[in-house]
Amino acid sequence: MNFITFASPHLGSSGNKQLPFLCGLHFLERRASETAHLIVGRTGKHLFLTDSDDGRRPLLLQMVQDHDDIKFRSGLRSFKRRVAYANANFDHMVGWRTSSIRRQHELPKHRLLVRDEKYPHIVHVDRGIMDRNETEVSANLCGPEEEMIRGLTQLQWERVDVSFQKSSQRLVAHNTIQVKSYWLNSDGADVISHMMDNFLV
Repeated sequence: MNFITFASPHLGSSGNKQLPFLCGLHFLERRASETAHLIVGRTGKHLFLTDSDDGRRPLLLQMVQDHDDIKFRSGLRSFKRRVAYANANFDHMVGWRTSSIRRQHELPKHRLLVRDEKYPHIVHVDRGIMDRNETEVSANLCGPEEEMIRGLTQLQWERVDVSFQKSSQRLVAHNTIQVKSYWLNSDGADVISHMMDNFLV
């Protein structure tokens, strides 16, 4: 069985440009982290890592490793393959880094993105290499985003980068990658076909 995500904020929304519609403006990002829970409830606290009310670490930081009572990483390890589909651009809700579990310098350069004839919106496929050289570190030694990347990349992830740049549906890329509504997001059908052709068991 495979674990497949589409435009999912694996690293949360608290990092710079992780919530793209805020344009990377620090004062807006700071304000969003303070008010997100008012709009989307507890999920907002989870995404901005402000959910440590009960003295425990934020949920997303807990989810990058196993704990005494909950085996998050072991659960992920039980899947044969882990695949992250990520919008390389035009996703105003989830940043490319967080949805593809990469550091900024690890993102493919836009000029190197190449379209696939069969799947025109797939622009890059990374078959995944485990980050064996990185060791787990405590939150005191690195920031939360780096801690999540290091924890999650202890497992192999395949990454599929998607671009709707030339699509008339690019402004709703977050929904188009999932084909949330066929009449509005039909350009994402090739992405779903790619997933079915390559990752269904």
